[in-house]
Amino acid sequence: MRRGRGQADGERGADVPDVAADDVADVDALAEVVESLTEADRYAVDTEFHREKTYWPKVALVQVAWGDRTVLIDPLAVDLAPLAEVFAGSGLAVMHAASQDIEVFERSVGSVPSRLFDTQIAAGFLGYGTPSLSALVEGELGFRLPKGDRLTDWMRRPLDPRQRAYAASDVAHLLEVHDRLSARIEADGRTDWVAAENEAQRTWRPVREPELAYTRIKEARQLRGTALGIARAVAAWRERRAAEIDVPPRHVMADLAVVTVANRAPTAVDDLKGVRGLDDRLRRGRLAEEIVAAVAEGRDEGPPPRSARPDQQLDRRLRPAVALVSAWVAQLARSHRIDTALLATRSDIEELLTAETGRLTVGWRADLVGGPVRDLVEGRAALAFEGDSLVLEPRAGT
Repeated sequence: MRRGRGQADGERGADVPDVAADDVADVDALAEVVESLTEADRYAVDTEFHREKTYWPKVALVQVAWGDRTVLIDPLAVDLAPLAEVFAGSGLAVMHAASQDIEVFERSVGSVPSRLFDTQIAAGFLGYGTPSLSALVEGELGFRLPKGDRLTDWMRRPLDPRQRAYAASDVAHLLEVHDRLSARIEADGRTDWVAAENEAQRTWRPVREPELAYTRIKEARQLRGTALGIARAVAAWRERRAAEIDVPPRHVMADLAVVTVANRAPTAVDDLKGVRGLDDRLRRGRLAEEIVAAVAEGRDEGPPPRSARPDQQLDRRLRPAVALVSAWVAQLARSHRIDTALLATRSDIEELLTAETGRLTVGWRADLVGGPVRDLVEGRAALAFEGDSLVLEPRAGT
């Protein structure tokens, strides 16, 4: 029997009920699933994928649950393109922490669900932090999901019983969690807030601008002047090459080699011979010529303008305001039972104060945080202590 959220702690923590899942590994079986799903008003969906050795995610399994059915679709045996018909329909896709799965579907199916309810997002509006699926299921339904092995090989066939149980459990209980979360969200009057965040999640895509790849290299943060410009150009070349041959950027060229090339600024292929961390395959031929060309490009263009760098410095005069506003936002999140990271991050606050752009300038966040913070920095409001709390209140005479 499933245990509800309101039961005593001593009754909680039971093992998850067994889930029967059907295998879908041929065209006819997938067609039957698609036909059934297009008539469903909602369905739970998840993926298992690998990307440790590739640039793009490689889907290994798709799990779907609707009505009284749970299926495991094998993308190694059947093309997932027919799922586009399901995604284009009016059915609600219920997912947990959907961002990476959305990316997987965009590449493997060619489209993403037209409607989304992310249970992790919804939980953030109900007093949870950023819960794992296991924590959310235990918190809402009172039992534990099977533990997974993060190193398991999802490309292996056949999947063993433990893998199958883990994969099926990722979707088998999501619709019940959706029922519970959506009812409480509606009762709290936050349906529109959650809908806005789900749509942002559904349409968000990771930014992989090659010109910004250098910002992910820790050692490059110490570079200045011409060396920084070269690091940006060489890292951008590495990123494009990685995407082209579908390997992680570090498999094209190590971070250390990017920084060493930036410092040495080679002008000819022969100059690459002494570069530490550079593989032999990059010291000769076409790839070596492309690296030298990237160095020349970086030298000619120079370092990125400071205003264009993600690590641009906040105006010194505003630094105390960021610290104070961050404390107020954390308190506001607690009082509204909203995950602080969902309400406003430090980066959100800095973006608002430096450029008046970002998440705090639109929608529900603008009403709850953005507007009051603008009033604060423009002198129309002040923060004061009331007991042990920070209170933002209008200033007299404004």
